[in-house]
Amino acid sequence: MMTVKRAIEIYNELADVISRRNSAGLYTAMGYSSNLDILLDFDVDTLNELLGRYVPDGVLEDMRPAALISSHRELLETIVYYCSNGIGGEADISDPDLIRNSFPCKNGMGGTAVQAALALERLGAQSVVHLSDDSEEVRSQLDYPCIRVPLSADTLGGAMDVRQRNPQEVHVILQFQKGGVIRLGSGEVTIPVSNRLILTKNTVNVTLPLDENYLGWIEKHAECVSSNVLSSFNCILDPDVLRERLERVKSHVDAYRAANPDGIVYFEDAHYHDRTVRRLCIETLYPHVDIMSMNEEELKYTLDMFGKPVDIDDILSCVEGVDYLRKTCGIRKGVIVHTKDYAMYSGDRTGLDIERGMVYGALLATAKAAFGSYGSDEQIRSILDGELSGRGISAMETASSHGLDERVCVVPTFYLDKPKYTIGLGDSFTGGVQLCFNSCLHHK
Repeated sequence: MMTVKRAIEIYNELADVISRRNSAGLYTAMGYSSNLDILLDFDVDTLNELLGRYVPDGVLEDMRPAALISSHRELLETIVYYCSNGIGGEADISDPDLIRNSFPCKNGMGGTAVQAALALERLGAQSVVHLSDDSEEVRSQLDYPCIRVPLSADTLGGAMDVRQRNPQEVHVILQFQKGGVIRLGSGEVTIPVSNRLILTKNTVNVTLPLDENYLGWIEKHAECVSSNVLSSFNCILDPDVLRERLERVKSHVDAYRAANPDGIVYFEDAHYHDRTVRRLCIETLYPHVDIMSMNEEELKYTLDMFGKPVDIDDILSCVEGVDYLRKTCGIRKGVIVHTKDYAMYSGDRTGLDIERGMVYGALLATAKAAFGSYGSDEQIRSILDGELSGRGISAMETASSHGLDERVCVVPTFYLDKPKYTIGLGDSFTGGVQLCFNSCLHHK
């Protein structure tokens, strides 16, 4: 079972793992969306001031999120709803300047796969990435030697070698902290849990155009791609467009697997706005996926679609739910569930050092939460000076005591009371997990 000592031992081996991967010319393929994030420097004092200015007659307990934010009042009521309930979520905004002009902000990177690539880059690990928003503001944040972009089926280049083809997409990221007090008139609400709200103005990712240079390079150089990460189909709202994208990715995955039977096809789940979109993804792609990965809320949402109840605070209930998904949806190897307290894999562990991958993933995610940036070696080592989550340890011991060790692996995370950052943690986790898929090294 996992201990602090064991986690340190596994992390101490990471530099050698990355060195061997790079020497062998191995990459992780990261698809498919990218966008420009606007990161707000959010504080409740400014929120309270804006509430007094734009919603002086409002009642905090009655505020609800708008379907489409198009005024200051709708913006502030949406923010209050998510903050006062301590829940994360997404909302559409007609003009990002509504909020950009209300709080200090800076540019960041959005998109599961490109954020995972940036987390790996900080440790010197190589990735190839797919760009949907290929604006200069996005490409400049990916301009590192370890991050490559296919310029053709034969050629890799840097992000700045790409010529822009698609419009820019902006997501505004608002992170709120546990304990903040929202005040309006005589009313006040204390924020119960740290979380994040994403306000989006969708453009290119609504159709998620696929770059044939990226798909072609992977298919032609499959032996150099240790794992092929799929994500971001939740952005597409038109079922016909989604069906077309999924069919192309399905044929791509089949070509990749035929050329590299040891490669891992890894699907990172997301929040879906539409159940039809989610069901289409499940029916089309899940049977072609080796490993499905999601957080506990996404697990509950998916199981709800099948009428299958789950208690996400009970590890045994989560294992039962994961096993149901694997069997029902035809997932080839297994399912990962990542939470703030633990990461859990259930499925076929043959040939997978999945414990190692989840340790790397959990450390990269915790470093992002603690420092608000992609974790450096020094930052990750400071995380290792801490203690494992008590809830995570309890989940691990419960699974083990029920005789599940042969197919279930639980890795407690390192405890963090007040995370500085709550966005992109699953993306950093995704990046870290990929570093355990190294069977290709044996054939190099």
